[in-house]
Amino acid sequence: MQFYHLTFMVRDLEKSMAFYQELAELHVVRRFRAGDGEIAFLANGEGETMIELVCMPGGTHFEGKGMTVCFLCDDVSAVLARAMAMGLHPSDLRNPDPQSLYFYVYDPNGVSVEFRQKM
Repeated sequence: MQFYHLTFMVRDLEKSMAFYQELAELHVVRRFRAGDGEIAFLANGEGETMIELVCMPGGTHFEGKGMTVCFLCDDVSAVLARAMAMGLHPSDLRNPDPQSLYFYVYDPNGVSVEFRQKM
């Protein structure tokens, strides 16, 4: 069995796509209209787990509580700098033990996103 995708109901598809494209370096795998709304699937490679962003006018939106999505990266300091340049308000870089170096930032919909570098 494979974890295929995680769905977020979003208010602004363009802002959400920009966040995941710029910080998590995901790319759009598929994007299409769905009735009055629009759906985009993003991933970092063919066959990889995707994030599905669903924007439906008047639909339900994620409340942003009790959930964190984590991305591994090669240079967490560079991702932190990009987050700050985007005008986001990331946490400080945290290094509680020799194997952990990470920070948190909220996406445009209030989802807590962690960027972590393996040490």
